[in-house]
Formats: sequence, structure tokens, C-alpha cells
Amino acid sequence: MDARRLLPLVLPPLALAGALVLASCGAGQSGPQWTAVAPQQSGGAGAGGASAGASRSAGASASASAVGTPSPGATSAEWKTYTDPGKTVSFDLPASWIVQSQPAAPGSASGALHVDVRKPDGTFVAALQTGLSLPSQQPCDPAQAKPYTVLNSLPVDLPFVDGPTAISPRFVYRVLQGYKYFGSFGLVGVATVAQDGKACRLDNVVPGPAGIGGYSFSDVLEVTPLAPEAKVAPLSSFDNLAQASAYVRNSGDFADAQRMIMSLKFTKKS
Repeated sequence: MDARRLLPLVLPPLALAGALVLASCGAGQSGPQWTAVAPQQSGGAGAGGASAGASRSAGASASASAVGTPSPGATSAEWKTYTDPGKTVSFDLPASWIVQSQPAAPGSASGALHVDVRKPDGTFVAALQTGLSLPSQQPCDPAQAKPYTVLNSLPVDLPFVDGPTAISPRFVYRVLQGYKYFGSFGLVGVATVAQDGKACRLDNVVPGPAGIGGYSFSDVLEVTPLAPEAKVAPLSSFDNLAQASAYVRNSGDFADAQRMIMSLKFTKKS
């Protein structure tokens, strides 16, 4: 299991910044057009919990069913495009952000990709991984389940394999309530085992076709309720849902991450 499922990434010293790998950077390029519109209110954004989607199986909720629009937070002015050395994926990112190659997660398929995206100061933003094993749907003990809320959910045109627990891929921002409200963003393509707006785990993974495998472009692969002594980063934590909602509406960092992740493209090898 990738350690990022449960623990935060330990940030490297700034001295390692020179070792970070950049590919196809085109730093002067302008990014895609990005129209900022205030998010729509949905049933999933209130204090009552997540908006319930059509269930694929008993107790399984398509937790990314809430609707929304791109974050109105201002995005960076200069963008570049990253393409991996094998030319299998590409995405846009702010010109000052850095892409760092990482070893594939244990158990990943042959040819799997893993890159981290960081800000200039080394702060981790998100990781793109392919060739992942898909998480199995584990029963959720109602006594252990915590309320979760979908604050932002947008469809993305990305490949996926349909199945009993699959949903059409979306970019989402979800908040899971523990001793604080913990927010996570990324691509989602599997339904969440949930009941009455509560869940034990939120997975940020999409079931991809052969040659891609399970893939994730997110801050963490999995969100579970955290204990007070647990390390929180890279998750965002909030005292209440109003603070989390304000972050989605106003944060430039979130708007940049959203725009970056939604620009992901898979390409065939020549």
C-alpha cells in the first residue's frame, strides 16, 4: 500500500529542488481558457452531509454526484505543460510548480507512472499515479462512519472501465468530518460505501482501461477519519464546513490544483 493512503508525504529539504525532474515545460505557454463561475449550491454542500447519488449496490453512494463549476479562485497567470518521458500522459500546471518523478507504488502494474507536483518551496500539491490496484469495497461499520460532504464535483473526460462500483470520472473536493473537517481533492471513479451521508473511507482513484490501470491524480489516495495525534498534511483541515466552503471558493492554490488535474490527458504511445 502506498504510504500516502494513510500518512502525509514528508517534504524534502529545499536543497533537493535542483534534483526535481521537469519534462516538456514550455514555461511561457498560456494555459487553457478557464472561466471562473461561482459554485452552485447543491444538497451535498450543507451541514446535513453529502449529496446522495444513485446507488450502484446496497449502501454504495456515487459520492461525487453533486454539481458545481470551476473554483472562482484566481489561477496563476503563466502555465506550462508536463509530458512524461514515455509520452503516455500530459497535464498543465503553473509555470513555477515542479514535477518530481517517484518510484511506482508497491503492487503497481509494469510501466506504472508516479509523479509528484510541488510548489517552488517544496510544498506537496498532488500526485499522479497509474497502474494502481483498485481498492476493494470494504463494509463500513455504521458506528465508525463519519459524515462527509461533497463541496465541488465536476465531470472530466477521461477513460474508465465501467463496473458494479464504477462511476463516470469526476474531479471532486470532499470533506470528511473527524475531530476536524478534513478536505481532499482529486479524481474519483469509484462509488463510496456510504449510508445516511456517512462513510468510513473516501477513495480518490479511477478504474482505467488496460494499459493505464487504476489511476489517481489527487492529494491522497484514501481519506479516513484521523485521530488528533495523526499528521494531517497534505489534507486541508477546517474548524467547520463554512471554512471549507470558503477555501473552495476563494483559494488560488485550490483553483490551480483543480485546473491542473482537470487538464489531464492520456495519449497512446507512438
